[in-house]
Amino acid sequence: MRERTRPVVLRAAVALAMLTWCSRSFASNPTPDVSQYAHTEWTVADGFAKGAIYSIAQTPDGYLWLGTEFGVLRFDGVRTTPWESDRLLPSSKIASLLAGRDGTLWIGTSKGLASWKNGKLTVYAEFAGQITDRLLEDRSGAIWLRALTPPTGKLCAIRNGSVRCWGEDGRFGARITTMYEDRKGQLWFGEPHGVWQWNQSAPRFYPVGTDKFVQALDEDADGVLLVLLSGTIQRLVDGTLREVYRLPGASGQLTTVVEALRDRDGTLWLGALGGGLTHLHDRRIDQFSQSDGLSSDSVAGLFQDREGNIWVATHGGLDRFRALPVTPFTLQQGLSSLRVLSVVASTDGSIWLRTATGVDHWADGHVTTYRESPDLSSGSQARVTPADEDTVNSLALSGGALFQDVGGRVWVSTVRSIGYFDHGRFHVVPSVPGGRVHAITGDRDGDLWVAHETRGLLHVAGERLVDQVSWARLGHADYADALVVDPSTGGLWLGFFAGRIEFVKDGEVRASYGPAEGLAPGRVNDFRFGRDGALWAAGEGGLSRLKNGHIVTLSSRGGLPCDAAHWTMEDDGGDFWVSMPCGLVRIARAELEAWVSRAGAKQPEPRTVAVTVFGSSDGVRSRANAGPFSPHVAKAIDGRIWFFPLEGLSVMDPRHMSFNSMLPPVNVEQITADRVSYDPSSAVSGRVRLPPLVRDLQIDYTALSFVAPEKIRFRYKLEGLDGDWQDAANRRQAFYTNLRPGAYRFRVMASNNSGVWNEAGASVDFAIAPAYYQTPWFLALSVVSVLAMIWTGHRVRLRIVEKHQREISALNERLMKAQEQERMRIAGELHDGVMQEMLAVTMMLGTAKRRIPGDSPAKATIDTAQEKMIRVGMDLRQLSHGLHPPLLQEAGLPRAVEGYCEQFSASTGVPVSCDCDDGARELSPGAALTLFRVLQEALGNAAKYATATRVTVRLTKFDSQVSMAISDNGVGFDPGRLGTSPGLGLIMMRERASQLHGRFELESAPGRGTSVRIVIPFR
Repeated sequence: MRERTRPVVLRAAVALAMLTWCSRSFASNPTPDVSQYAHTEWTVADGFAKGAIYSIAQTPDGYLWLGTEFGVLRFDGVRTTPWESDRLLPSSKIASLLAGRDGTLWIGTSKGLASWKNGKLTVYAEFAGQITDRLLEDRSGAIWLRALTPPTGKLCAIRNGSVRCWGEDGRFGARITTMYEDRKGQLWFGEPHGVWQWNQSAPRFYPVGTDKFVQALDEDADGVLLVLLSGTIQRLVDGTLREVYRLPGASGQLTTVVEALRDRDGTLWLGALGGGLTHLHDRRIDQFSQSDGLSSDSVAGLFQDREGNIWVATHGGLDRFRALPVTPFTLQQGLSSLRVLSVVASTDGSIWLRTATGVDHWADGHVTTYRESPDLSSGSQARVTPADEDTVNSLALSGGALFQDVGGRVWVSTVRSIGYFDHGRFHVVPSVPGGRVHAITGDRDGDLWVAHETRGLLHVAGERLVDQVSWARLGHADYADALVVDPSTGGLWLGFFAGRIEFVKDGEVRASYGPAEGLAPGRVNDFRFGRDGALWAAGEGGLSRLKNGHIVTLSSRGGLPCDAAHWTMEDDGGDFWVSMPCGLVRIARAELEAWVSRAGAKQPEPRTVAVTVFGSSDGVRSRANAGPFSPHVAKAIDGRIWFFPLEGLSVMDPRHMSFNSMLPPVNVEQITADRVSYDPSSAVSGRVRLPPLVRDLQIDYTALSFVAPEKIRFRYKLEGLDGDWQDAANRRQAFYTNLRPGAYRFRVMASNNSGVWNEAGASVDFAIAPAYYQTPWFLALSVVSVLAMIWTGHRVRLRIVEKHQREISALNERLMKAQEQERMRIAGELHDGVMQEMLAVTMMLGTAKRRIPGDSPAKATIDTAQEKMIRVGMDLRQLSHGLHPPLLQEAGLPRAVEGYCEQFSASTGVPVSCDCDDGARELSPGAALTLFRVLQEALGNAAKYATATRVTVRLTKFDSQVSMAISDNGVGFDPGRLGTSPGLGLIMMRERASQLHGRFELESAPGRGTSVRIVIPFR
């Protein structure tokens, strides 16, 4: 890279030395330099692989296969897995890999050839012990290879399983170094000193000089064969080689090119043993070596996967190169410094950059650098000393604003003054002070306004300072670092460091807005007028929109990924771009308009916008704070957007932002149950069988997208357990514990780096076998056993209860018999004892009365005593009958009930209807006496309390029960009053029924009579 010096123009105390050197274009070319690709390396030293990697292939299922000196590895972008069939290969040293269009993986080894398809490995005996490499599939599906048994070799083709070889005579078989099929289907084979044009019957040979060496074959846009010869590219025209391109390092590192790859963009990639990687695009060459980060300078293989990634196999590992949506630029692309302070897109299509060392001007693929003198030595590119570094920092802090006026002049702030570039010359404006200038803007008339940190707002007209307004005059202790002219009024909008925006016209503040009016809090970084005339202000607290005096602010609460906004830019399609610490954000035009519409309607909850965030994996290098100088971003006339991160420069084309629309293949790789692994592909009848009592279950899955594997997202669901999809982020394992026996289906889906979901995903069925005690027969047996135990327990309990009841019944029977005997004894003593004595007393009173004169007063007294004795005797007689009704013992319960009803009716005058079933006559004496006592109590209650005029008594025998019902038409009562005078008798009736294991029923209501019913077992 060389520099050439141009004339300089010295004005006042400032001199700008124009220093120019030619560099490659870093905007107009469709293909970036190799250093501008995203590069990732996996090295042998880090344990990625055991040894050197020689070849790469990708099978239709999406996996990358790596052929190494110690076997085959399967790679999913995150982890490698040794191939389980390695031990069956002819050799573990893999020379070449090829994935056929039919899905077959061809494996060339140092001792033979094998192929693998649908889980079946085929080893070709025809190549046993031979080195097989240079695998190629032609358009007819034939597989071509070189087979070597040093010092001889042969060229072979495999069609439909049949093998045919040529060159056993030594014509070319052992010497073939490369194979190529052109767009017409013509096969070409290169050997050290010539090229064979293949024809099965008569191949044609085109020799080259003996001092040349054929390294690779390709073709140009016209279909002419290109031959890479010892550091030069030559065209084969009419059988003659003509040099068209000389590669750098032809005498050194590019003399041993072993692999060439033409990618889909037409770029040619060359890999050399010891020479690293060479990149040829748009007639430009750049290189990438181990010193730049390549895993090794010894390149063994090149491959482009279906997503467009370039893979490089080396002796030290594996490298991936990926084109970025946002392309970075550094010193390698011609920048004079990595510290860019501001950027302007000129109307002529060129780009102006204010850097820490001066000004860079890119035009027509060349960079012209203007360095400020004497602050930096003109033309010096020596290593920066500490003193020089301080000078660079002071320059960077002194001022860095750029602006292009309506006349096309580009204004630059310098250390001591301000000037402009016009037709390649720099002109200083002495009347305008230099220093720390944060922003410059201008109107349609060519007037300029300058935001100077210490001197305030400067107004420049016709290269003359016409007005100077201090920040204090505007009511500020801080300064403005964002300026823009209002196109509708000609006034000026100022954004302040401490956080306000103000509208100034004629040196006076006409409007002022802050957080209280809805402005985002914090520093105002950038202004932008939208197509609808609204003013957008990017600030530390969010993105604010001002129109017609009304401000609405969009921040993380409204859908942005974070709050701080560095700058905004509207692309040619109307989409809005916002630079933020969390990445570069795109808001679709329709989304923004919907948000503006809702926010403008002053709805309490503004719409949340949907955004797309581009981060580090897309080439976006974020910074925490916006730079101090404007402009922060520029849109070129071709629609590309230029901006600068903390170091270097970035450019993107919104019309060609790479979007990965390819669905990522999803695979379930392995099931691990209690540390034992199971291969889903080995499932029997489509289902993996797992042992009983699985405690810990791990399911490993993956998705095959190599653009940005770290941005792949997964969702999974275990049917039979999970009710909904589980979000696993970028985790590639699912974990379950203590699953019950049964059949399950595990499903997983994934999205690629652009958020495109493969919703079909992958699934695996598995079943956990039950332990013996989890089987249906064991469960059924257990249920039967439990039921049998319950039934047995129930029967034992019934027998105990029945025995207890029999014992109670016998006890009650004995008790009632004892009570009856006691009643009979008492009744007998009353009848035979007391009543006889009273009868004797009555007779003695009669005798005494006869002996007393008739007119004696004592006679009347004796008569009275005699009457009372008779009444007492009658009562005692009735009591004796009550204690032991003779009729009950003699004729049974039915006759005793009928007799008592007649006696009750005669003594009370209340008619009693009595209906008795003679079947109850055989009732046991104790039970019969109990029912008789109930009858006595019920009739007694009817006579004493009910004032009944009619009573009905029914004694019935049915099945194994006896029922007695007594009903009257008396006054009735509230059953809730039990416990009062009539209630005590009812309680006694209930207790009598309970003693006989019977039931007592009572129905009554005030004014509706009373009904009593007792039902007891027939004994």
